[in-house]
Amino acid sequence: MNGIRNAANQARPWSVRILVMLIGLTLAAGCASKPVSASKLVYQSGLNLVRVEQDPDSTVNTHPAALSATEIGTLLRGVRAWERRNVIHRLFAGQADKTRAFRDEEIAILAPALAKALAQASPSERVYYHLSHATEHGEEETTTGWLSVRDPLLLVSLSEVHDRHSPGPDISKYDRQMPNVPEISAEFDVTFEPEEYLAKVSSAGRLFAPDQREELQIRYRDALASMPTQPGLDRGRENSPPQP
Repeated sequence: MNGIRNAANQARPWSVRILVMLIGLTLAAGCASKPVSASKLVYQSGLNLVRVEQDPDSTVNTHPAALSATEIGTLLRGVRAWERRNVIHRLFAGQADKTRAFRDEEIAILAPALAKALAQASPSERVYYHLSHATEHGEEETTTGWLSVRDPLLLVSLSEVHDRHSPGPDISKYDRQMPNVPEISAEFDVTFEPEEYLAKVSSAGRLFAPDQREELQIRYRDALASMPTQPGLDRGRENSPPQP
């Protein structure tokens, strides 16, 4: 009986040692794993910003990508958006008019910064952009989304397009830490013109969340070969304010 007890007592230290070793190996593996890279701010002026961040959807982006500000501006001019209406709304009011998702003054801000950000991004990163300004009625109007390249496609994602809402200390719906329920943006649809260069349109969003995400997959090289360019974006415009 005493021999059995002694054997059990001798086995316990080994069990503890094995447990400690397993915990140590787990912690070491966790420390050795690649940390999530922090976002890199590329441009900020007021509430307008462009940054490089981790892409949760892909690690095979064709980054860094060499697209000039003029090329990006030309492609953004082809993005169209319009209000999403249900069948009853369309029956009485018809289909909403398509408008440009990016105005000329917005392209003047975004295109140089997006070109710089794509040149800095890695295959596991994407480019985030956020535009915001006050309207004549004291509201905030925001356009928000992401950009990435997966050759031969340019992926343009939008979660807000000229969305008007009440101003606040931090109007970004993605950074807000306020306890109130977020405002729900008007739903919209998007496309790219000329449509023959649009490979795919997809719509996604988080379940039970107000965030909408529309993604355009554009055969951008073919589009650039046929679209008229918007000149003047590559001549030292990175730090210059847009001209009226």
